[in-house]
Amino acid sequence: MPALYLIRHGQASFGAEDYDQLSDLGMRQSQHVGEYFSAQGIQPDTIICGGMKRHRQTAEQCLNAMGLGAKFVDTSLWSTNTDWNEYDHLQILEAYTALPGVGEMMVQDMAGENPKAGFQKHFSHAMQRWCGGEYDHEYRETWSAFCSRIERGLAAAGGASGNIFVFTSGGAISAVSRQLLQLNDMKALSLSWMLANAAYSKVLVGKSGAVLASMNEHGHFDGKYRDLLSYR
Repeated sequence: MPALYLIRHGQASFGAEDYDQLSDLGMRQSQHVGEYFSAQGIQPDTIICGGMKRHRQTAEQCLNAMGLGAKFVDTSLWSTNTDWNEYDHLQILEAYTALPGVGEMMVQDMAGENPKAGFQKHFSHAMQRWCGGEYDHEYRETWSAFCSRIERGLAAAGGASGNIFVFTSGGAISAVSRQLLQLNDMKALSLSWMLANAAYSKVLVGKSGAVLASMNEHGHFDGKYRDLLSYR
């Protein structure tokens, strides 16, 4: 029975010029999840990587920590599938901050004592607006189109055999949970806020279809590795 390990990327570079780049913490998280898989005897047979820089960096750090970099990276056992890319959060924010007064309010909130909390508040509003469907004409990719893209990526990955490591993003994993658990859109969206960096979710594919066996596994960040845990 094929087992898909949907691995969220390590922490990206929030606030930096290039967000699509792992932070130093993100690099360590990606290495540690690889060490965890190796210690558990979980070995991939196939690698599927989203097309974003942070996906590839997470994959490389994870596989190198497992001693498997030379076996997989840039070989026939590795494939890049942009169906696993994250939604365009910048365009979603642009559409939201173009609303009268919103951009100024967001700047004020992010200038406060907790810039990340200020950003998260407005990002949540922007995502709800995108997800709602009423303003689909403002977006290059609608929420429904994004979910359909992820479903296509899941179907393709499920056609492989053995253990398949899929390096992707939190939004993509929440879209998988939406499909397999038949969640409503807002519930799926809320799940994405709870996914830890370099956590993994496991999907089993059998004759009756795909089943979400576990979600947001991040026990490898317990105990002495607690300082590696992050969500943004």
